[in-house]
Order: sequence, then structure tokens, then C-alpha cells
Amino acid sequence: MAKTIRSSGHEALREALIAARKAAGLTQTELASRLKCHQSFVARLESGQRRIDVIELIVLSRAIDGDAHELLDVAERMTEPDHQL
Repeated sequence: MAKTIRSSGHEALREALIAARKAAGLTQTELASRLKCHQSFVARLESGQRRIDVIELIVLSRAIDGDAHELLDVAERMTEPDHQL
């Protein structure tokens, strides 16, 4: 079974989320405040220590006033065509 947490698609999604947060002018602490969670949660997501599920992606994109479809498109483009679960 392939891992998704360090896959190219996951890495691209992680980088896109970081870029979107910064483009929104938010620090990790400010994003965490919007999410009503600890900054360490945001740090774990951004560092790749934690996988991002679909619902989290929607909530994260809303918190940064972003578009979940655009973020998902980045991950889809970068996921290897032969990636298996």
C-alpha cells in the first residue's frame, strides 16, 4: 500500500495551502484562531506531519478565504497517475 502523506500530490497540496495562507496575509497563529485550534495543528499540517482530509481542506480554504477546488486541482495534477492506495 502506497503512502499518501509524503506523496507528490500531498506535498503539492501542502505547499499550495501555505502559499494561500501567506497570500491571505495570515500567520499560522491567525489561521489557528480562525479554525479555533492550536497553532501546532496548523504547523503539523503545513510541515507534512499530518494528512489533510477533504473536509479539513474545505474548512481550511474557507478560513483563508480561498477556493478548495483550486487547492484540490493542485493535488490532482501532482498525484502520480499510477498512485495506488
